[in-house]
Amino acid sequence: MTLGNKRRQPSLAQLRAFAAVAEHLHFRDAAAAIGVSQPALSGAVSALEEALGVTLLERTTRKVLLSPAGERIAVRTKAVLAEVGALLEEAEAVSAPFTGVLRLGVIPTVAPYLLPTVLRLVHDRYPDLDLQVHEEQTASLLEGLAAGRLDLLLLAVPLGVPGVVELPLFDEDFVLVTPLDHWLGGRDGIPREALKELNLLLLDEGHCLRDQALDICREAGREDAPVTTTAAGLSTLVQLVAGGLGCTLLPRTALTVETSRSTRLLTARFADPAPSRRIALAMRAGAARAAEYQELAAALREDLKELPVRVVHGPPPDNHPR
Repeated sequence: MTLGNKRRQPSLAQLRAFAAVAEHLHFRDAAAAIGVSQPALSGAVSALEEALGVTLLERTTRKVLLSPAGERIAVRTKAVLAEVGALLEEAEAVSAPFTGVLRLGVIPTVAPYLLPTVLRLVHDRYPDLDLQVHEEQTASLLEGLAAGRLDLLLLAVPLGVPGVVELPLFDEDFVLVTPLDHWLGGRDGIPREALKELNLLLLDEGHCLRDQALDICREAGREDAPVTTTAAGLSTLVQLVAGGLGCTLLPRTALTVETSRSTRLLTARFADPAPSRRIALAMRAGAARAAEYQELAAALREDLKELPVRVVHGPPPDNHPR
């Protein structure tokens, strides 16, 4: 590698001195603006000219003018100092807990039902936190977490992914949603084995809720995959049920929102232990803000008690979801 014409790196003090002169076009005013003496200011600008190998100023007895090179470099200098200022502000922000940006990834079958609680908590308790929400499917969220594009995830677990730490929040039961005239509609204590005979509507591939529903069907003794009609979201899925195309499984947190849109739906509850899923926050192992994420998880558990869920504090069991 050739190192010819290697020049000394300009210092921030030199850049600030030149930026002040470029703004005021007067050494005395520029020196006063940045709190240095005129000789120190003049020396810093001269040192910058030497470091860069160009003349930045045209000095006369009455005034100071920028040279053509000085005009161009003044623009760059202003941009550099602005970025340095932003860097310092960012460092100050991240050094204080619950400040700066937090990029939260959320799966689609959680986002509409839990985000109101999450956003209210952040607004009330952590007003200086810049929360940015990204709704994506599980595979995309995990990829974003590993790449550093996302900081924290809110999704169904267990994940079984090395390098990812799960902070469990709650368990919630699944409820069967049926058309108005279905024989199971409105019943309580239905056995899981009833799923063996149903035309069960599922979400598209890629949704973890689809995989959970298939696991529940297999545990109920159903060998075939009940896939005749699928949907991209729970809202569409429920409307298909209302239209008489079959039944579906909904998590309890989604039930009120999704079934309130139609009068042609009934729900049925399973006998204990009902099939369920676990929702957790997930972070990178060794995350610099791990203590903040653990505190956020604890705060969420308290606020989520208002929902039809069972708050949990320990690690997810190996056989979950049931």
